[in-house]
Amino acid sequence: MLERYELEAFLTLAEELHFGRTAECLGVSTGRISQTVKKLERRVGTPLFARTSRSVRLTPVGRALYEDLLPAHRALCAALERAVAAGRGVHGTVCAGFATPWGGELLTAAADALVARHPGCEVTVREVPLDGGFAALRNGTLDVQYAAFPVREPELVAGPVVATDARVLLLPAGHPLAGRTSLGQEDLAGLDLIAPGGSVPRHWVDHHYPRRTPAGAVIGRGPAAATWQEVLSHVTAGRGASPGAARGARYHPRPGIAYVPLHDAPPLEYGLVWSETADSALLREFVAAVGDAARTSGA
Repeated sequence: MLERYELEAFLTLAEELHFGRTAECLGVSTGRISQTVKKLERRVGTPLFARTSRSVRLTPVGRALYEDLLPAHRALCAALERAVAAGRGVHGTVCAGFATPWGGELLTAAADALVARHPGCEVTVREVPLDGGFAALRNGTLDVQYAAFPVREPELVAGPVVATDARVLLLPAGHPLAGRTSLGQEDLAGLDLIAPGGSVPRHWVDHHYPRRTPAGAVIGRGPAAATWQEVLSHVTAGRGASPGAARGARYHPRPGIAYVPLHDAPPLEYGLVWSETADSALLREFVAAVGDAARTSGA
């Protein structure tokens, strides 16, 4: 069993690849780092680092050990932080945003569970417009947002996937494709997709509202929508189609809209997104609470 100091010394040196910087990070002497690594290498039975007068690098065994130990170390630190937070009580406020009703239900359930455990904190849950993108996270109006992935934005952190859903295509009830039992992505050719405008990142729009099918056929653009109610109104009026989540048929049933499964599209993935500067014990507790609520509800 590794002692905590040995673990931290090994992981830090694996990242810094410099004995002096590692010693500075841990507040000890370079000699102690060297002794600790040698002791660990004797225990493993093979070198973990290849050293020269000019460089330090991981050996293949050292690289494998680093990749195996890093997730466990992060989980250990996170568990310890949660225990400390629970012991002293978590205080403060967090504002969480959602764009879908099922996202709002999940966040509300997590908020209720968190406040029950930590009465000193307050969680506010509010809706975010479809065309809002992540502007509320960037300006500080929101602390965390439940969103469909992928999210690849500078200064924003995307947490783990907490829920998935099958993809469907929303079509006007009278459309020739509306009576099909399922559709493929090539069936999007020639359709006009109703996509959000505003400050939604381009990579996100292109992922969920592609401009071409996998075979390269052109997919058109319908009118932009600021909210899901606008999407539903446009589809009902025959102005275009919209990709969506299968559970949307339960939350937004309309006689003028058909929800047709997309059998060859990958499932939608949902998770939390927050600013790099918003990290706090309360935020981490809320992220964990959302994961627990998702597992409990089978989201």
